[in-house]
Amino acid sequence: MRQRVNSASLAYIRGVSDQPYLGRLVDGVLPRILETLPAVSLVGPRGVGKTTSAQRVASSVVHLDRAGEAAAFRVDPDAALARLRKPVLLDEWQDTPEVLGAVKRQVDTNAVAGQFVLTGSVRIGMEHTWPATGRVVRQPVFGLTQREILQAEGPTFTERLLSDPMAFAEAPASSWTIFDYVGAAATGGFPDIVLHRPDADTRARWLGSYLQELLTNDVKLAGTDPDPRKFASFVEAVALNSSHIVDQATLQNAAGVAKNTAASYEDLLESVFFCERVPAWRSRRLDRLAAMSKRYVLDTALFLHIQGVGPDDALQDPHLLGALLDTFVAAQIRPELALFARPIPMLHLRDKDGRHEVDIILELPRHRVIGIEIKATAAPGPDDARHLGWLADKLGDDFVAGIVLHAGPTSFALAPRIVATPISSLWNGVGPTRD
Repeated sequence: MRQRVNSASLAYIRGVSDQPYLGRLVDGVLPRILETLPAVSLVGPRGVGKTTSAQRVASSVVHLDRAGEAAAFRVDPDAALARLRKPVLLDEWQDTPEVLGAVKRQVDTNAVAGQFVLTGSVRIGMEHTWPATGRVVRQPVFGLTQREILQAEGPTFTERLLSDPMAFAEAPASSWTIFDYVGAAATGGFPDIVLHRPDADTRARWLGSYLQELLTNDVKLAGTDPDPRKFASFVEAVALNSSHIVDQATLQNAAGVAKNTAASYEDLLESVFFCERVPAWRSRRLDRLAAMSKRYVLDTALFLHIQGVGPDDALQDPHLLGALLDTFVAAQIRPELALFARPIPMLHLRDKDGRHEVDIILELPRHRVIGIEIKATAAPGPDDARHLGWLADKLGDDFVAGIVLHAGPTSFALAPRIVATPISSLWNGVGPTRD
């Protein structure tokens, strides 16, 4: 059994390629940004389709990771840019960082909208120090979500959640099972794997090569050359603790590195978009809340690959299964949150005694919150909502709703302002295609 992309849902990139293109969430916001601002920088992991999406709105394309195309931009970036029809896509700009100064100068001279699209897979210092206020915006792009893979239509999960969270109680029955969710997580969100690498062997080879590139060449572009053995151990420690709340000492001890080294390694992994830290939610209305961040590997296929495990291992290990589903759900929600002009922060909650914990907290304006719990069970009950119920009691009207995402087929109200709904409600419940 495996998930399959329906070829009828594929569009083609007009004027760019005859290769199939899956519509992306960013397709809806990218043209709007270029209508009002002179430049946008698409940032995110290598290989998630930033360039492919950007090509659809660009009139000129320059691949700055190719020596022949980058040569003129290293010699005279201003003159090279001036020759090109706008919007110009500057792909992998971090390989030729001189181009940023030329973009800034052109935008300063003429701030007309729709001039430049930049794509990059590494955060480096120059990106943060570039005085881009009012000139360029950063738009994150992540791996394919199930909504994108299945080309589900209608409002996104986050839009529905903000509009009427209790409406999820009336969601139609889902055909997804725990086997489908684990299979989808094992496939991950890299377009090349989703579209072209159906068997586990090929995926493993692809992921191994990707990881090698990420941890050698990409980290050097980020300005660091870590100890290969210790860095690999640290990466494994982060993967083993994806979705868990652990202090940095746990990671540094697992990798056998000093505190400062562990801190720099973690910053480095975020700079190459391998993982992210999700801050703890804090409130003046609640005391004794833990302050430690929660970590997520951004792609679930990499999460499993680094640990050397597969879908069957996850299904037989409740601890691993819980971490996989939590990481998988975060990977579906993260790209949606990044679409908002004022992004909604994704946080987590845990008290210092460990008695109460909420997997994901979405913090809305005026300190209102939506809590999300992820459960591997197919038949959630009141006990699965107890932490959300505790939070609702503590916050009163500031608690908008609680959602228990589960692996079963049905949706229903678990308690006042708390709904249980299948994980597949994240993408409107479109069913998997089975062989």
